[in-house]
Amino acid sequence: MGKVEERSPSVYSEGVGHAPVKRESGILSKLRAFEARMDAKLGIESEAISRKLPEDKGHVPWHHQLNMFFLWASGTMNTSCFATGFLGWEFGLTLRQSIIITIFASILGGAATGFAATFGAPTGLRQISVSRYAFGWWPNKVIAALNTIVQIGWAAVACITGGLALTAVADGHISLIVGIVILAVVATIISFFGLKAILIYERYAWFVFFIIFIIFFAETAKYTDNSTATELKGADLSGMVLSLIAIVYGSSASWQTMASDYYAHYPVNVSRWKVFLMTTFGIAIPTSIGMIAGCVVSFGMNNRADWKDVYETDGLGFLIQTMLYPRGFAKLILTLLVLSGINVNVISIYSAAISCQQFSRPFARVPRFIWVLLCFAAILGLAIGGREQLSVYLQNFLSLLGYWSTQYFIILFSEHVIFRKMNFDNYDLDAWNDPSRLPLGIAAGVAFAIGIIAWIMGMVETWYVGPLGKLIGSGGGDIANEFTFIITGLVYIPARFLEKKIVGR
Repeated sequence: MGKVEERSPSVYSEGVGHAPVKRESGILSKLRAFEARMDAKLGIESEAISRKLPEDKGHVPWHHQLNMFFLWASGTMNTSCFATGFLGWEFGLTLRQSIIITIFASILGGAATGFAATFGAPTGLRQISVSRYAFGWWPNKVIAALNTIVQIGWAAVACITGGLALTAVADGHISLIVGIVILAVVATIISFFGLKAILIYERYAWFVFFIIFIIFFAETAKYTDNSTATELKGADLSGMVLSLIAIVYGSSASWQTMASDYYAHYPVNVSRWKVFLMTTFGIAIPTSIGMIAGCVVSFGMNNRADWKDVYETDGLGFLIQTMLYPRGFAKLILTLLVLSGINVNVISIYSAAISCQQFSRPFARVPRFIWVLLCFAAILGLAIGGREQLSVYLQNFLSLLGYWSTQYFIILFSEHVIFRKMNFDNYDLDAWNDPSRLPLGIAAGVAFAIGIIAWIMGMVETWYVGPLGKLIGSGGGDIANEFTFIITGLVYIPARFLEKKIVGR
């Protein structure tokens, strides 16, 4: 038991930094001892949130560095992205408009995540720990909580879409709830074993889904409707375009609050441009492939009334089964698509558990595998509760992800570029777990709070349309990301100058 605590005093101690470790007894101590034994035998990563020191990092060969791309390809090229691709059709846009928006917004959101990923190798820290250098000790707890919600939400979406596929494979003999449970259980088991197992799994999983979406294009593209013009005009058209941009951007940008989790083990001198570009396009390209496949199929329903009837009556899984030929082959594809939900869940559950450990020091003492199990329970509840309203879920959830992810980006970017001069030597990395040496976070907290007001004013959701969003077209136009980007930046930069001048850190 004592050995577990001695190896990571900065995480488990009552003090800060390198304060003496307070030995404990009781259930948590026994659980951590069990986790340490499992780590020694199976490598389940018992000290996931500890900083990875430069001298402890090994060489990462070039073929393993391809994980910078493949990890995200496996996590994003899935049935959730495919389902999101239907939204352009539902919004009344044309196929061409939907595809252009998908590509543009995916790259934009992917770039935000790519920037966040560049912090992992130089700092050796997970993304939520990196955030402390801008948000401070206390406001950063809000970021940890939001990130947990994001990852659990993503996993729930993946469970629903994967469950729909599994239900269709079984011709309805397996209920959607059972499908959701199966996906969540399998992903939880993989996440339990930690980063090493995740990287191995995700390195190869993407290829299966790349082939599947190529098959989708090959079998359905001939039916898609690329000639019907949109009935939307003027402000109504602008409103729908802005709303779809917000959704697709939110899908890609939301990964940034976990990005460096998967780069902390890389050597300090790894090229940050390589990290940025491979992460950006590792998200943007696969996301675009999945969503464009959804665009093609959804607009195909204009020419295939039978597809539309199946989609509206029985859901996404049965639509896939109907549109592919022959039927036995369609069932095979659906079976493989079930695994795509596991890909997302593996990443999301892992990062959600790490975020939970960073709420507070008492939470850090709870072993990671316990948080994995608690996240599993939350995912089940959310997925089962939202299983009948997938389209509404996607519209609301993905937009909300983008709003606060935009705030996170502008604060992190401003801190790094303006106040840290883009130099990691200006970060006191030994202080990552010491509140007395981190920023107070007043500037970030105030900017984040005011930024929330900004995106509430500009948001467009099925349950609420902000006063600024209402001004664009009859259905509203989502300008929450644009507005909160400007407002958060305008508040944070002068407030941070003032904070540094008065407080000195």
